[in-house]
Amino acid sequence: MLAARIHGHGGAEVLRLDDLPIPERKPGEALIRMKAGGLNRVDLYMRNSGAGITHQLPIILGLDGAGVVVEADPGSKFRADDPVVIYPGQPCEQCEFCRKGEEVLCTRGKLFGEQADGTFAEYVAAPEGSLVAKPAALDFVAAASLSVAWLTAWRMVVTKARLQAGETALIFGIGGSVSLAATQIAAALGGRALVTSRDPAKLARMAAFGAAETILDEGGASILDRVMALTGRRGVDVVIENVGKAVWPTAMKAMVRGGRLVTCGATTGGDPSADLQRLFIRQLTVFGSTLGNRAELRDCIAFIAEKGLKPHIDRTFPLAEIAAGLDYLESGKQFGKIGLTL
Repeated sequence: MLAARIHGHGGAEVLRLDDLPIPERKPGEALIRMKAGGLNRVDLYMRNSGAGITHQLPIILGLDGAGVVVEADPGSKFRADDPVVIYPGQPCEQCEFCRKGEEVLCTRGKLFGEQADGTFAEYVAAPEGSLVAKPAALDFVAAASLSVAWLTAWRMVVTKARLQAGETALIFGIGGSVSLAATQIAAALGGRALVTSRDPAKLARMAAFGAAETILDEGGASILDRVMALTGRRGVDVVIENVGKAVWPTAMKAMVRGGRLVTCGATTGGDPSADLQRLFIRQLTVFGSTLGNRAELRDCIAFIAEKGLKPHIDRTFPLAEIAAGLDYLESGKQFGKIGLTL
């Protein structure tokens, strides 16, 4: 089988398409013939350095994946030809977090494409507990995007922020797949989504994805001034952000008293001013969030089916052109998810 592996850290030169044996399925696993994946920032991070992530080289990249079952244990709920989405984690099932259904916090688990070979291969052996039935209304590329971007957005908006109908959410960095998914989810919940971007062309497309208002990021106080104007100087109930240091002061000031901020990234730096006085005087809440649990993935998929939502795919690359796909992701030009056909 063909698989996209990194043999070192750097640029495109460390990424190769290798011809490898099809993985052997262990008891409790299913062998999946992969149909699609999706590119994520962590794939770039693993290629560029992987610093702080325990891993061994060479390693197959990829957290996102969808495909069809080839083989499973006798008596499994999955049968040959069943279309499935792969949850990106391989939890230990035994630690205190797994026992209470918080396997995303598992102390001994692994993630595809980080601690274990990933999904950018023609075949993957995955724990049956990490498989979810593919939504019938979505093609394989769209379905693959659910396991990272949509799951991350779901945990941020629904589990952590608990956004309610009628509340206002400020969502930073439109164009990225997590921010776009968060906007769609917030709107479907009955929330009022205010979205930001430095690209007017991206903002011009957002009404179709449920944004109530768009805010052009022109630097300085432009976002905060616009938020206050749009909310009658009240501020927003929820902030969804993955930018970090560059927007943190604005995000903190944009919230109403008792507001909730959820962050899942720090692309501009992880050491912003804490603004502790504002935090405790206005009784704000800050949540960190990464990925989600298997139950949340199932809930997210059910919600998408109920609301008729569809992940937006910007471009799709074949496996043979994964280097070009990663370059496109690194450019920041994408609007939504970058798919990969396998």
